[in-house]
Amino acid sequence: MSNKMKLSQEQTDELLETLKTRFEKNRNRHPDLDWAKIQERLVASPRKLWSLHQMEETGGEPDVIDYQKETDEYVFCDCVAESPKGRRSVCYDPEALESRKEHKPKHSAVGMAAEMGIDLLTEEQYRALQTLGKFDAKTSSWVLTPSAIREKGGAIFGDWRYGQVFIYHNGAESYYAARGFRGILTL
Repeated sequence: MSNKMKLSQEQTDELLETLKTRFEKNRNRHPDLDWAKIQERLVASPRKLWSLHQMEETGGEPDVIDYQKETDEYVFCDCVAESPKGRRSVCYDPEALESRKEHKPKHSAVGMAAEMGIDLLTEEQYRALQTLGKFDAKTSSWVLTPSAIREKGGAIFGDWRYGQVFIYHNGAESYYAARGFRGILTL
């Protein structure tokens, strides 16, 4: 692991404290999980801890939303109310970014997620997240797009309006100040 992707002890301690506080404040997201076990796993996974730090630094407020018994993995997701501020105004993927001839955004959701070591949520994961609260009531978030849609130039995004989750489509090269992306990380 490069030094660029390694947190100092001070950064590690601060992040663990932030994650623990959020975990305890939002027990409804993970009622049967034990923070001590999660922290033990985090400390043993410096690369994943670095990715969570990136999620935190870009405004995602990551929290544990699931434990997958069959794979023995904890699932962290961005749980900030609106799409993370540090990840907005991005088009869908590097190909869409490259295709823009003018007024290019600074980055793409897929490219930024890869650099952070996280994944975009699938439509199913996005809908599951919405059962834990109301997210993206004023913003929207790119969602992992099926290849059949992407091959035709499109991409999908989701938001919460009128008491329900909506999944829409747009050109993959589009970007808006109120559209970003949420990430997911398994540990």
